Amino acid sequence: MPNSVSPSPVPSPQISGTPAATPTGEPTPPPVATDPPPLALSPVVSGLSSPINITATPDGWLLVNERSGRIVAVYPENGETAVTLDISDRVLGEGERGLLGLALHPAWRGEDLRAFVHYTDRAGDTVLSEFSMTDFALPPRLDPATERVLLRVDQPYANHNGGQLAFGPDGMLYLGLGDGGSGGDPHDNGQDPDTLLGTILRLDVSEPGVARTPDDAPFAGGGGAPEVHLSGLRNPWRFSFDRLTGDLWIADVGQNAYEEVNRLDPTADAGGNLGWNVMEASHCFADANCDTGAFIGPVSEYGRELGCSITGGFVYRGDSIPDLRGWYLFGDYCGGTIFGIRSDVEELTPPRVLLETDAAISSFGENAEGELYLADLRGAIYRIVEAD
Repeated sequence: MPNSVSPSPVPSPQISGTPAATPTGEPTPPPVATDPPPLALSPVVSGLSSPINITATPDGWLLVNERSGRIVAVYPENGETAVTLDISDRVLGEGERGLLGLALHPAWRGEDLRAFVHYTDRAGDTVLSEFSMTDFALPPRLDPATERVLLRVDQPYANHNGGQLAFGPDGMLYLGLGDGGSGGDPHDNGQDPDTLLGTILRLDVSEPGVARTPDDAPFAGGGGAPEVHLSGLRNPWRFSFDRLTGDLWIADVGQNAYEEVNRLDPTADAGGNLGWNVMEASHCFADANCDTGAFIGPVSEYGRELGCSITGGFVYRGDSIPDLRGWYLFGDYCGGTIFGIRSDVEELTPPRVLLETDAAISSFGENAEGELYLADLRGAIYRIVEAD
């Protein structure tokens, strides 16, 4: 990590996404298990080229992004693979650039055959595009000729491109973008309300070929870029929505001292600012006397003694590991550790080490049944299981 001024501890900003009720007013989730059981990794497939994202289809396939520009369909029951999309001729796949995100339309294989892709183009800039399937064949295949570009964002540096694409419970498409890169956010993008960098964007893609600002966007009437839903982020490489509560969980990669996990109510916290580059996690970044009052603080953080690059995961809602239900799992790319925190935490909580691995953890995935998978940048996909 680039060197910068050492952060100084200060009182934590407010923690949001309180789990007393769901964003839609549904009943409170069932109690979270107190002690998760020992976990293990079960191999699914190997031999992939730098896998960095896992998206599950409703019919049991895992769609794995390879950084260089391919999406490979993997059937986890037998390890069968097939190429779903190859746009490597359009993708700059190196370092933190590449084929970074994939989201299937919520009506995938029903009324809508579109998939949405986030990649770095050959000029080094961010592209959000949509592609379509031409039929319902298995394994799923997307036609490269159907690309429609929805959004382009200039990137000033090669790092901090963000990555995640996901549909929220509101049916809108969310895209995470980093602060533009270099180190320490030299252009102050994290606190610039008019840039798309250092943010989570929220887009209405209900009409094919178009990405619109939703009518209820927090800055639709001014005060910031209308596409922006959340700001003050350094590099939200991976985020996810809790399939039960709708809470938004963001893992934001730190600068030189702290990695952080944020839990938000995507409706109540719309327009919120998570603090970068004034804050790094719950600590002042460059100014030891910074004002923390305006920012939404993390629910968990860790320092360099535990790792150096957080990879966000999911709240476990599957059935295979009952004593893991309600825990948010995430990892560290540098150390290979899988961490967990209870999803109902109400104060800043240190992560619990759930499993030490030798994987370069680049991403997590969740299938239709709520079971979780892990991508190792060195070429393998694993399922997270209870240890024997």
